[in-house]
Amino acid sequence: MCKGAVDPPWPSPTGCDQASVLGLHNKRHWHSGTWFVKLVVLSLQDRSSNQGRRKTVPIYKRKGGRRWRGRSYVVPTLPMTGGARWCGSFCVDLPHHLSNVSFLQCQLALLDTYHVPDMLADSLSLSTKASLCCRKHLEMTLSSSEESQEEEHANIFFQLLLDCLSFSASSFLGLIGSPVLGEKVLMLTAEKFVVEQLYLVKASILDIKRINSIASEVMKSVQEVLNSSVKLCKTYAQVLKSEADGMTADKNGTIDGERLDNVNYVGKLLTFTTDFMYELGIIAATADANLVTILNISWKGVVALLQLGNEGLAAKVNVADIILSLISLATGSLKHTAESWSSKCKEGVTVNEAKRSVLPVKFYLINAVRILSQCPCKVSTIYKDITQCVLMISTLGISLSREPHLKASSEALVEFLEPTSCCLLHTLLISDEVEQETKFKILNWLFTDEKHSSYASPGEANRSPTFMEGVFTLNCDNMPRERALILGQVSLFLNLLRSSPDLKEDGIIGISQKLEWFFHCLIDEDVYSSILVLKIPVFLSRAGSSPGLVWQCLFSSLLLALKVFVVVASPSVAWGNVEFFLLENFLHPHFLIWEINMELWRFMVRGAGLEMVNDIMCKLCSLFKLMASFRPFPANICALRKMARSICMLLSNATQPSIDQVYCFISDDRSPAACIMYVALLMEGFPLKSLSDGLKKHAIHRIISSYHSFIEKNEKKLQVDGPSRSFDSNILCAPVYAISSALQYHQVNSADVNEKTLKFMITIINGYKGATGVLKEAYCKLLSKSLAIVSNAKHLYASDVMQEVILELQTLFGTKNIASDVLLDHCKPDLSFFMAGLARMDIKEDEGSTIYSALWDMYGMLLRERHWANIHLAISAFGYFAARTSCNQLWRFVPQDAALSFDPNTGNVTDDRFMSELKAFLDKEGALLVVTPSTEQYAILVKEALILKETVDKISNIKLRDSSPDIMEIDSESHVTKKRKLPDGISEGVVLLQSGLKVMGDGLAQLQQQQHGSHDLHEKFSTQLLRLEDVIYHLVGLAGDV
Repeated sequence: MCKGAVDPPWPSPTGCDQASVLGLHNKRHWHSGTWFVKLVVLSLQDRSSNQGRRKTVPIYKRKGGRRWRGRSYVVPTLPMTGGARWCGSFCVDLPHHLSNVSFLQCQLALLDTYHVPDMLADSLSLSTKASLCCRKHLEMTLSSSEESQEEEHANIFFQLLLDCLSFSASSFLGLIGSPVLGEKVLMLTAEKFVVEQLYLVKASILDIKRINSIASEVMKSVQEVLNSSVKLCKTYAQVLKSEADGMTADKNGTIDGERLDNVNYVGKLLTFTTDFMYELGIIAATADANLVTILNISWKGVVALLQLGNEGLAAKVNVADIILSLISLATGSLKHTAESWSSKCKEGVTVNEAKRSVLPVKFYLINAVRILSQCPCKVSTIYKDITQCVLMISTLGISLSREPHLKASSEALVEFLEPTSCCLLHTLLISDEVEQETKFKILNWLFTDEKHSSYASPGEANRSPTFMEGVFTLNCDNMPRERALILGQVSLFLNLLRSSPDLKEDGIIGISQKLEWFFHCLIDEDVYSSILVLKIPVFLSRAGSSPGLVWQCLFSSLLLALKVFVVVASPSVAWGNVEFFLLENFLHPHFLIWEINMELWRFMVRGAGLEMVNDIMCKLCSLFKLMASFRPFPANICALRKMARSICMLLSNATQPSIDQVYCFISDDRSPAACIMYVALLMEGFPLKSLSDGLKKHAIHRIISSYHSFIEKNEKKLQVDGPSRSFDSNILCAPVYAISSALQYHQVNSADVNEKTLKFMITIINGYKGATGVLKEAYCKLLSKSLAIVSNAKHLYASDVMQEVILELQTLFGTKNIASDVLLDHCKPDLSFFMAGLARMDIKEDEGSTIYSALWDMYGMLLRERHWANIHLAISAFGYFAARTSCNQLWRFVPQDAALSFDPNTGNVTDDRFMSELKAFLDKEGALLVVTPSTEQYAILVKEALILKETVDKISNIKLRDSSPDIMEIDSESHVTKKRKLPDGISEGVVLLQSGLKVMGDGLAQLQQQQHGSHDLHEKFSTQLLRLEDVIYHLVGLAGDV
């Protein structure tokens, strides 16, 4: 016997009372340079038969099943109790391996047939020794350089390795069936057994490519061993749980020593197995060989074991390192995939190819989510690495949607990776084990208020970034501030908004605090341009069908996500943050943010209860009245119009009681501020037709009667009742503003407007020519609104008075006057609409006709415009006129120096260019608008975004400067900014001047009522009082500044 042999571990099987070894013959036969050994062993005699049986088993076969020529081995079907031994020495000659192979096969046959618990210790000991021996001999066998005899040796050893792995798997099954706890010696034996088997598995996997001939058989056995090791840990955990359920602690609350030893033993075993599976998973992921099965088993085992161990195992295993490794593997695989996509310039990627390439990334992310969900508090310290991975995937997904040839890749990323990656972030945000402060810290770091990095050069802002640019080369610490990731941050935030129904209260509060950050990101040029033109793949749930992937405009997706969050936040504590945020941005200067904010308000009004809507409208009307009470500087007038437009937009989605409430709030108040509010609301399209029947009749009658009364009173000359200021001029013209807006929004019938409007227009034109100062501005506003009234009252174009109106307009808008009078520029938009309506007139094409020449002159004036907005209106008006007029000589209406006649490249006039440009313009106007992102369109939108961004920054800076000048100046130059108290005489004098001006205004009104023939005197007094009013106003301002 060789050194190190052991006694046979198995007792004689029942019925096998005789066994003998007839002989072991080692005969070397030299034939053609080869040798072979033939081992003949007599099998045990069966009780039912008096004859012995032989079984010939091939020790090793080549691939394909061919037996090695000249070598066959006869082994027993069941082992013997005497003579046979396991040779555990470090000898590597062929007879020892043959003996061990035969012995292991005999033991394996018995172990598979008889599952006797008493055999467990011996089988574990044998398996441990066999695994240790195979692991030592594996490297030596593979590193051998001799081929003839060593090849024969390796073949036998490979069979030994397979038998050893099979025996280990069977031993695991025996241990699982009879788990050992409480017996220290047997527990130690089992521990050594598990360790050696896993070490052998690791060695086999590392050299799997070098044993390619038996790789498939080895992989099958390795899988059995790995699965059995995890199953054994589950069995031990279940035994401990059963014991814990049936046991109670003593009076001191402690557990007995044996129970504690068992717990420590199982914990040690779980820790080792988990660490081993983790290490094996890294090896399988980074190996060149195809180890997909091992990869799946190892990471599945890590997840299963962590679920068994709970907090106790998490404290011993470095869960954070495991998560980081999985994230690193996912990021590396994604980077390799993205580089592969990037190399396919215009070829594109098929759907199946894209899905197949992202599956490994999804596998790593799924396991990371599972592990993170088991112990989130242990890995909350690595939230930066987790969110970096999530943000990379989000950025890559939205960037791929820019590339037309990579749409399949974008869909695969959204379908397979984005939901899983977002689960990583969700797991931290919804966990009760993660403190609220930590959740806020994660959101604050991911959506930081710090400004993003700027472009390296101004030219970079005008180009569309590539989808690979800067995504995988960012520093973790500076990541949220990197410009390359801003679109990914927006996309990720939208995902959080869409999935907010799954979040808990603290998560919803945290997101509500980041809404201001989100709106600030929308001002960025990259985000702004993408929102307006980009389409992204999203999952949408449809009624009666399963969720599906559809391409949706980013703007629509943004609105939908915000609406979901508004619904989720409405019953929570976070609603206060949301409501304050919406009110704060009610008049935001950036039009896109204002549109988004108003859409959210409209959504709330449509879905909220009547009481809530009425409360909102009451607050908005109070704010509106407060704004109208201030002196109307031009900026304040714009704010009033915007406020009125916002309220009208909300009322268009409100119910009738809410609309009635707002109308009564305004109409019942007779103050000047209420009058301004009334006019502003009508100008912005107040929904009169949605009022209740009684209020609707009253409102329409009020508009029409006030207008007729106004034009009758001012039929010959505009009557100014008193000193008129900017606000008073709006009050004075309120009836005209009201009916003009009502006609524009089809709130009243145009038949209620008669020829008196045309006569009144003539009066306005004549009055404008001789007016000055504020009165001239009033005439200009009335003229503009009168043009709008006539353009909406089509029947007035057939009136005989219309010709006189056209001639008066020609004299007013003549070339000489229009060049020197800036106020008339405000009338050009409404003049364009008025001119378009002239197509309804029957015009005689006579060169001597004054009307015909007047039309030439006026259209020539409009078509010479250089401002892009006026050009647009002028061409639209001329196109409408040309399509409907009875005139045939349209070329007469186009001047040679019309704006579209110039070649933009040379600056020269081209005869045919105007008509070709007009045709192209009309074709664009009538074409269906299809938004397709392109490089040119992106560059245009980026420039537009930069202009809007600069405007918003200026407004913000003005607010900052206005809020702190007194403090800063007091610190530096207190002697200059220190306010001095004026003498009482100056203050009292200013008050007396204001009172005297009011008295004089009332007296002037009485003069007009009592003496109807004193129009000239009234006009002279009015002019002087207007000038006096301006002087007094400046004195009041000076007194307030001192």
